[in-house]
Amino acid sequence: MAENPLFAPSDLPYELPPFAEIREEHYLPAFERGMAEQLAEVDAIASGTEPPTFANTIAALERSGRILDRTATAFFTVSASNTTDGLMEIEKRVSPQLTRHSDAIRLNRALWARIKQVTTEDAEEAWLLEKYRDDFIRAGADLSEPEQDRLRAINEELSKLSTTFAQSLLKASTESALRVTDPKELDGFDEAEIEALRQDDGTYALPLLNYTLQPGLARLTDRDVRRRLYELSVNRAPGNFELAVTMATLRAERAALLGFPSHAAYSVADQTAKTVEAVENMLGQLVGPAVRNAKKEAEALAEQAGFAIEPWDWSYYSEKVRQARYDFDGAAMRPYFELDRVYRDGVFFAATKLYGITFAERPDLGGYHPDVSVFEVADEDGTPLGLFVLDPYARPGKRGGAWMNNLVDQSILFGQKPVVINNLNVTKPASGPTLLTYDEVNTAFHEFGHALHGLFSKVRYPRVSGTSVPRDFVEYPSQVNEMWVTWPEILANYAKHHETGEPMPAELVQKLKAAEMFNQGFQTVEYLAATLLDWAWHKLAAGETVADPEAFEATALEAAGIAFPLVRPRYRTNYFAHIFTGGYSAGYYSYIWSEVLDAESVEWFKENGGLTRANGDHFRRELLSRGGSIDPLTAFRNFRGREATIQPLLARRGLT
Repeated sequence: MAENPLFAPSDLPYELPPFAEIREEHYLPAFERGMAEQLAEVDAIASGTEPPTFANTIAALERSGRILDRTATAFFTVSASNTTDGLMEIEKRVSPQLTRHSDAIRLNRALWARIKQVTTEDAEEAWLLEKYRDDFIRAGADLSEPEQDRLRAINEELSKLSTTFAQSLLKASTESALRVTDPKELDGFDEAEIEALRQDDGTYALPLLNYTLQPGLARLTDRDVRRRLYELSVNRAPGNFELAVTMATLRAERAALLGFPSHAAYSVADQTAKTVEAVENMLGQLVGPAVRNAKKEAEALAEQAGFAIEPWDWSYYSEKVRQARYDFDGAAMRPYFELDRVYRDGVFFAATKLYGITFAERPDLGGYHPDVSVFEVADEDGTPLGLFVLDPYARPGKRGGAWMNNLVDQSILFGQKPVVINNLNVTKPASGPTLLTYDEVNTAFHEFGHALHGLFSKVRYPRVSGTSVPRDFVEYPSQVNEMWVTWPEILANYAKHHETGEPMPAELVQKLKAAEMFNQGFQTVEYLAATLLDWAWHKLAAGETVADPEAFEATALEAAGIAFPLVRPRYRTNYFAHIFTGGYSAGYYSYIWSEVLDAESVEWFKENGGLTRANGDHFRRELLSRGGSIDPLTAFRNFRGREATIQPLLARRGLT
C-alpha cells in the first residue's frame, strides 16, 4: 500500500496526523511495517561494531520506530474517541503484537549489553540513560531465558485481557444505559437535555459515565429512577470481575519474577513515591478524618431527607443541603457556562494572562470527527508553539472520562513542536448552546493543565517530552490549573449568561465558595475507597488466589478502614478502567499524591500575587518546560523553593 498516509510524515502543519486520509485498512499494514522497521533498526544498533556511545545507542533508539509511533498515535487516538467494530477488531489483533514487539526490544541481550556500557557527562543525557536502564531492568532484561519466556507470555496475556476489559466496559456503558419510555421519569432535567436523550425508537437513554455516582443522580427527582440508575452503574460489565482477578494474579506473578513482593511494590519503585510504605503512610493520614467527615455529612443528608438515605440519594440530597445551608443551587450556574465561551474567555484567557500565549482557530485543519476543533498556539512574541486539539462531546464510540495525550511529541532531536489533544465527555444538546456544569468546567481547566505541560515542553528527546513523567507526578500541573476556574479576573471574563451576556452574580460565586467544603468528606472517602481497592488488588503476592472478587472488594475496604455503605468506591473493580486498562495499576493513589504538590503550589501562587506573568513564567521555566528530563521532585523544589508538606492539602479538604 504505497499510498498509505501513515508510511510518511504528515505534511500538515506541525505534522498533525492526516485523519481525513486515514482509512481503517491503513492501520494493520502500517503497524506491521512499523514494527518490522523498528526491529531492523534495533538489530542494527545492537550489532554495531563501534564502541557504544550515547549517540549510536540511546539517541539511535530515540530515532527508531517513526512509522510505528505515527501509526499507534493515530490509531489509539481514534479508537479511544470514535471507535467502530472494525477498529475494535484491529485493536484485539494488534495489542498482543505490540506487547511482543516491546518485549523483543527490551529483552534483546545484545542491545542491553551495549546500553550498560554507555556513559555521558551531559546532565539531560545522563537522566535519559538512567531512564532507559531502568526501563530495561524493569522489563526483565537481566532474567534468565526461561524467566524471560514466562514474562513474555504474561505480558501478552495481560495485553489481551486489558483490551477485552476495555471493550466490555465500553459496550456496557451503552447497553446498561438507563432506558425509560416516559420522559416524566427524567424530571429534574430540562427539556433540551431530555430531548438530547431521545432515541430513534422514541425511548430515552441515559448512558453511563465511567464512575459510580452518575451526574443524573443529583437531579432526578424520582427516587426509584435514581435507584435504577445507581444499580445499573455499580453492576455493569459483571464479566470484568473475573478478568480483574486474572489480571491481578498475573501482575503478582510478574512482579515476583522481577524480584518484587507485589505488583504495588513493582509499580511504585520508579515513581516519586518509591516505596509501598510511603504511599500507605500518606493514605493513612487521610482515611480517619475523611470517614468522620463523611458520616457527619450523611447525618445532615438524612435530616434533610427525613428518612434513612441510600447511596443513590446522596447526590440529590447533597444539593438540597447546599441549597438549605448556603442557598446555593449548582444548576443555577449552568446558564453562565457556555462551552465555547468557557474555553475562549476562560481556559485560553487564563493561559494568555499567565503565560502570554495566544490561540487562533484553524478551521482548515481537521480531526477524526466533525466535533473536533484545532487551535494554533503562539508565544507572546508570535513564535509558533504548537497545536491544541479539542474533542469535547460524548458519543457512542468514545470511552468515558476525560484525558489528554500528545499527537506529536515535542523534541529538539526531530525538530518537532507539540500537538496535544484534550478529550471530554460533555453531552451534546440536540440544538442550542452547550451548557456545562461546574464540575465540567473544572474538568476543562484540569485537562488543559495537561495540555500546557505538553505545549511548553522544551526537551531534546521524545522519551522525556511533556507529560512523560512519573504517574504520581503527571496530575500535579493539571490540578494546579484548576485554581483559575474561580479566580475573580478569569471567572468574570467567561461566566456570562448565554442569553443575556450578564456576568454571573457575585453572590452566586460567594455561595459556591462557601458551599465547596461541604461534601468533601464524601469526595475524599469515595476517592480513597477506589485507591485502597486498587492497592488491595495489587498487593497480592504471587500464588495468592481470589475465589470471590466481590467478597474480596468488601473485605479489602473493611480492612483499610474505608468501608462506609453509603459511599461506594468511585470505581468498583468491574469498571475500574484506570487500573485494568489505563496504566494506573497500583497507581490510583497518584491523584492525591499529586494534590499534595498542587495544594502547595496554589499557596505559592497566592503568596506571590496570583495571576501574573512573572509567576507563570517561573512555573513554566522551572517545571512545565522540563517534561521528564530531570527528577520531577527536583523540578518541584526549583519551583517552590522547598519540599512539600501535607498541611495545605488537609486544610483544602477540611481534614485538619
